[in-house]
Amino acid sequence: MTALASVPATDLFCPLRAQRVFQRCFLDAENTLLCGGAEEPFYAPAANPGEPHRLWYREDFFASALHEVAHWCIAGPARRLLPDFGYWYAPEGRNPGEQAAFEAVEVAPQALEWCFAIACGFRFQVSTDNLAAEAGAAADHSDFQAAVCREAQRRARHGLPQRAQRFYAGLQREFGLSNPLTPALFTPGALS
Repeated sequence: MTALASVPATDLFCPLRAQRVFQRCFLDAENTLLCGGAEEPFYAPAANPGEPHRLWYREDFFASALHEVAHWCIAGPARRLLPDFGYWYAPEGRNPGEQAAFEAVEVAPQALEWCFAIACGFRFQVSTDNLAAEAGAAADHSDFQAAVCREAQRRARHGLPQRAQRFYAGLQREFGLSNPLTPALFTPGALS
């Protein structure tokens, strides 16, 4: 395997690499493809027998690919038969109550996304996904960040769910890393 340190970051974290890992891990086992180029992320269960399910991530963003895989890994079998896993979503511009509801359901997927980022050496950033409502104001999301840290530490202590572990290991192989998950990797300081 070639040293990835010499590859420019734009090539190193090309989302096609995440797609390739996902396909190796899940196309045969789960009949699911990870696809880029979407205006907004979306999970589309197969419309017809024999067709693959499609997990769409935003444009060509590596972080979006990891994040959508995290949602997919958390969704159980019944949710994976529903468009967008049957989840509620309000677009950017959420009021404080809607934002609190959004953050409550985003803790687990963002913690898992952070684990995936560690598997491939990608810098993780917590996303509040509400820039329009905040209009440049520095909103306090420290409670949300702390909750994501706690959940990532919990996952590191107790292990990842089966599909998440398979993707984590696939990312490690793809990126030539072998770093084990430990709670010490997940600190608020790592987010700054």
